[in-house]
Amino acid sequence: MEKEQKNFIKRCFDLARMGAGSVSPNPMVGAVLVHSGRIIGEGFHQRYGGAHAEVNALASVLPADRELIPYSTLYVSLEPCCIFGKTPPCTNLILQEKIPKVVISCLDLSPEVRGKGVEILRAQGVEVVTGILEAEGKALAATRNIAVTQERPYVVLKMAATANGFFAPLDGKQFWITQPTSKRLVHRWRMEADAILVGTATALIDDPQLDNRHYFGKSPLRIVLDRELKLPSHLNVLSDGHPTILITEKTPPDNENSRVQYLQMTFDSSFWSVLLARLWKEYKLGVVLVEGGAKVLEGLIAENLWDEARVLIGKTNLPGGIPAPTLPAPIQQSFRVGKDMLNVYKNDK
Repeated sequence: MEKEQKNFIKRCFDLARMGAGSVSPNPMVGAVLVHSGRIIGEGFHQRYGGAHAEVNALASVLPADRELIPYSTLYVSLEPCCIFGKTPPCTNLILQEKIPKVVISCLDLSPEVRGKGVEILRAQGVEVVTGILEAEGKALAATRNIAVTQERPYVVLKMAATANGFFAPLDGKQFWITQPTSKRLVHRWRMEADAILVGTATALIDDPQLDNRHYFGKSPLRIVLDRELKLPSHLNVLSDGHPTILITEKTPPDNENSRVQYLQMTFDSSFWSVLLARLWKEYKLGVVLVEGGAKVLEGLIAENLWDEARVLIGKTNLPGGIPAPTLPAPIQQSFRVGKDMLNVYKNDK
């Protein structure tokens, strides 16, 4: 029984990931409806504001199998919601369809849910099992749970380092460390994020587009630090017509470019915590991918305001340069990406 439960929860995880890049600030969720070991319905949360995974799973059940629903088990990667938001509560649907058993990986940490969905179902006689592959479920739901418990986006640090540990040359010139395969992977990460953030030096030196050109799906909102408003208007992030937020200490100019917004704030010791709080409160950004430069990455690391770091190690060496930022956490996973190596860190503090 335990092995069967784990297998169906794993299927929920696979389904949930299909919503990456489309559901934030909601969580990625997958659901599977099973009768006598056979999947009769499955679904995932496909877009923010759209039907939840449980709704889509039940909607997928064929007419010939609908009579089996009251005798089936619903597997869900995250606790069913019990509140009216953009859609009705999924607990209501489960009760309406007379589903007798629900198996859940982990709880939704939203303050208005946080175990209440489970309580409601149990109070109405539904058998509820929780904690199946809980660690994996929490990792999948981390972007949402960080946002609702800490009231800030989930922060992913992305950086590249040479084989001998350097981040960039000392002369500040653009230097490509990794291979094209890694570039495509990074663009997938951009698709999955709500926003991408870089500092002033990165914008000046690299003149990046900060979009998703090498993978399917959307491009993220761009956030650029420009404390003194010194970035020239010809840079891609200011001239290509895609949305950008400039973070500055200066009084914003009369803006003729409707695609550029200004967020004015003080660059003091509380800068990072205040900025992240505002990005959540004012823009509802659930996931922010931080691509540099070194000072930006080091600032977030020093303030312990990061949740995950993805470090691509190339085969290239530099005789000297800017050392790659040091992460105060062990490597949790390593993968080969073409000729490069990807090391993944998680901040469990």
